Amino acid sequence: MLDHYKSILAKKALPYYLETKTRCIKADLKESEAVLWEAHDRKEAGEVSLLDVKIEIATRILSHCEFCERRCGVNRPAEQGNCTVREPRIASEFAHYGEESVLVPSHTIFFSGCNFHCVYCQNWDISQVKSGTWIPPKKLAKLIEYRHLQNMNFVGGDPTPNLDYILQVLRECEAHIPVVWNSNMYLTEESMRLLEGVVDVYLTDFKYGNDTCAGELSDVSDYFAIVSRNHLLGEQHADLIIRHLVLPGHLECCTRPVLQWISENLKSPAVNVMFQYHPEYRAMKNARIDRYLTYAEKQRVLEIAQEFTITLV
Repeated sequence: MLDHYKSILAKKALPYYLETKTRCIKADLKESEAVLWEAHDRKEAGEVSLLDVKIEIATRILSHCEFCERRCGVNRPAEQGNCTVREPRIASEFAHYGEESVLVPSHTIFFSGCNFHCVYCQNWDISQVKSGTWIPPKKLAKLIEYRHLQNMNFVGGDPTPNLDYILQVLRECEAHIPVVWNSNMYLTEESMRLLEGVVDVYLTDFKYGNDTCAGELSDVSDYFAIVSRNHLLGEQHADLIIRHLVLPGHLECCTRPVLQWISENLKSPAVNVMFQYHPEYRAMKNARIDRYLTYAEKQRVLEIAQEFTITLV
């Protein structure tokens, strides 16, 4: 479990992004987006950094934004997307000791804006409200190098709308620490391809066991197919830590199918079943989630986890 991540900490392996930065492939950055994708996927030996190719593709996508599966298609340099992001805004960056124990101390970099609109969002003041400050990629890279904590942890909101910017930060960075992608995992397959060879650990939120709850509570479509697909893709090239926030009244419709899918489809992810839900933001207006979890619900979740032999962290 988390073998790659631990090997970086033990200085037995490099973070993927440093390898990708120095790997050169045959590509012409002036070519069309389609041709760049062909070069990216072929990875024929050449003279152009693979990371630079990823950055160029991400910059092209930004003009018709398809980083997440909303695929709103807006020209992000000129207007904000559904996520409320136009240019990346950093709400905060600091040494975080509240993450999973294997990750602390974690250099968490919180972005404003989000492609989800969860009615119970516990970070609504940065995810649903315009806030934060623009930090040039080189300056943020130097902050990461200066802190040099156990990892660099891109979070939000959600990091997905800022994928192009994050790749630019990594181009400027030389810190020998893992990259953690802390996300709701509602990314497009194109975004997942760009993150391959960049992310060392996906720290994911697997929220819902069905599309109805996802639509009602987070205003997203086709949730389960998209997020389960991305977990499978992520497992192919990085370590996984999966978070599942238990929602009151959602044990059979969400917790059970999520834990069952994990047990049947993934190899050895670390799973954090989280009981800290509390009514926040607009949750009090929704009768299905306007309360705390009961003791009985918490005990039932542990029984479900044991039923599917889920390894909890």
